[in-house]
Amino acid sequence: MLKIENLRLGFASSSGSGITPALKGVSLELAKGESLAIVGESGSGKSVTALAITRLLPTPPAVYQGGRILFEGHDMLTASESQLRKIRGGKIAYVFQEPSTSLNPVYTIRSQIAEMIQLHRPDVSDVDAEIVRWLDAVGIVDPKGRLHSYPHQLSGGMQQRVMIAMALSARPDLLIADEPTTALDVTIQKQILDKLRELQRELGMAVLLITHNFAIIRGLARHVAVMYRGEVVEYGETEQILRSPIHPYTKALIACIPRLGDHRKRLPTIEDLQTTLP
Repeated sequence: MLKIENLRLGFASSSGSGITPALKGVSLELAKGESLAIVGESGSGKSVTALAITRLLPTPPAVYQGGRILFEGHDMLTASESQLRKIRGGKIAYVFQEPSTSLNPVYTIRSQIAEMIQLHRPDVSDVDAEIVRWLDAVGIVDPKGRLHSYPHQLSGGMQQRVMIAMALSARPDLLIADEPTTALDVTIQKQILDKLRELQRELGMAVLLITHNFAIIRGLARHVAVMYRGEVVEYGETEQILRSPIHPYTKALIACIPRLGDHRKRLPTIEDLQTTLP
């Protein structure tokens, strides 16, 4: 379904002095119905990769310097704006890490999800019933009563559930979840991730999960790509990499996962292992 080949991307400086590389030959694959996690620290290129897939990065300052992004056989880098508008939200939907900034504060939950359905599924006759169905699917209590709520009337966890419902209401082939649980407490994190796993199985959609946290991907993503400084430094099955990481950076990320019975005074940091990294 999705194949990224040797993608190179940079950002032009405002002074015109040059281009700072952000992605240095990224290659990834994701099959229909499968799941892939991209793991790395802030600044490693995870979110840039996710946004580049549907060309959501403004150009300038973003500069696509080479490679291909194939979605269902079509190169997204040569697609027209009209073609991209049909794919964004419809074929490929996003869930971002800060639902409070992704939801429009002056519109009700109903109006925001209704816009998605009317734009990408004009055949739906009873829009309200469809919205209620998706709100219920993501675990919103009293979904009918929440139709006319505004984002500020919902908790962070409920806002994120609404974002997931909005993304899934278009029945996308690919869901890109960019740090979807970062701003949530651990209990709500588990609920959101469990719901994503359940809905992926039910809908048969592919999921691309962007995260800095190796601890949350087990059981959710079958494959994992580890990114460091704009490059994929390790790529393979999640369980295999968790058991036997090869790259020093991957080992460092896994070592940062807290474990019961571990009595170290502090967890190792990436800086602790900088001498072993390129």
